[in-house]
Amino acid sequence: MKFRPVLLVVLLLSGFYYVTTHGAAPGKSAPWLRAPAYAPASDPQTKSVAVEGTHSAFNLTEASAAPAFDSEEQQNIAVYRKALPSVVNITSTAVAFDFFNRPVPQQGQGSGFILDPQGHILTNNHVINNAQRVEVTLFDKHKYKATVVGIDKQHDLALLLINAPNLVPATLSQSNGLVVGQRVYAIGNPFGLSGTMTRGIISAIRSIGVQNGSPIEDAIQTDAAVNPGNSGGPLLNSRGEVIGITTLIASAGADQSAGIGFAIPINTAKAVLDDFAKYGRVRRPSLDIVTLPIGPDIAAQIGLPADYGILIERTLPGGAAEKAGLHGGNQKLYQGNTPVYLGGDLIVALDGQEIESPQDLGAALNMHRAGDTVTVTIFRGQKRMNIKVVLGDAKDAINLPGDSA
Repeated sequence: MKFRPVLLVVLLLSGFYYVTTHGAAPGKSAPWLRAPAYAPASDPQTKSVAVEGTHSAFNLTEASAAPAFDSEEQQNIAVYRKALPSVVNITSTAVAFDFFNRPVPQQGQGSGFILDPQGHILTNNHVINNAQRVEVTLFDKHKYKATVVGIDKQHDLALLLINAPNLVPATLSQSNGLVVGQRVYAIGNPFGLSGTMTRGIISAIRSIGVQNGSPIEDAIQTDAAVNPGNSGGPLLNSRGEVIGITTLIASAGADQSAGIGFAIPINTAKAVLDDFAKYGRVRRPSLDIVTLPIGPDIAAQIGLPADYGILIERTLPGGAAEKAGLHGGNQKLYQGNTPVYLGGDLIVALDGQEIESPQDLGAALNMHRAGDTVTVTIFRGQKRMNIKVVLGDAKDAINLPGDSA
């Protein structure tokens, strides 16, 4: 009898050893060894799924079915599905020369969007600038050689043409009446990643300067992520309609999105397209003058009646200003080694919009077209006057030294 407790202890130890060294994973042959599972609150849209193996066992909570999209997600998806077939990727190939004067092909990438079933595509001029070959890839991955139909360097726009079937044109909206805070979407080819959509809001509407071009008036500033390769792609409203053409980013030298991107307003592009259709080129409006910007110091030195504005140094022969009776300068002086002509009319406004710099004048002219009649407010001597001017065509202007407009 005294050996019975000893035998019982031996049997218990042997059984425990066998289970822990030869048994299955905890929870299968020894359910009492299973770690207690967290039991979440009952949810009719979820279910518990057991995953078991030789090393462990898991109790996973899964959704019973794919959840329905909320209203915001549904809108995002609708915009993407509507706009994607109209968005294209653009590859431009230019030829450069290395140190040994050997030709080296260089490729650039950008975006664009289809305008009509005939194959016209709008993009930025800097996407295809100086390219020997331009290739367009549609959303279905088909590739086509593109012809450059026209360019507008001043507004950084280019019109391409491809021969392809079953094209889906983008729907163009209006860019007037846009409001800061309005939701916008950008679709394009950032870093070569085709079909990428980002979302943000209109952060501001402002005039911005463009290298080697006129200021972009009413440019759309957005915090939607815009990166290299987005250039030329559409900026869309919440209905999937194009309100702008993504054109540049403010990156502080990082060459990537910093939360500040800009788009050319679609109304500007429509005016350019109208010129392409009617004249085969862009007719830039011009006053046909050579100008000198005026500040407080210069105004005080020469006794002008206003300390701001644009002084007309010379009018181009046969140009818009000369025909309207505007006067150029008649007193030749030197500013350093540069000759300037004083005594001309001082422009201070155009159609009631104050003109303080050549940029202001360029921006005001961009609101018009060649052939439009505008009211130019000037000082002639001490007398303030309003003069009607029929704007000329910049292409017909005669080049003279200085800043012409």
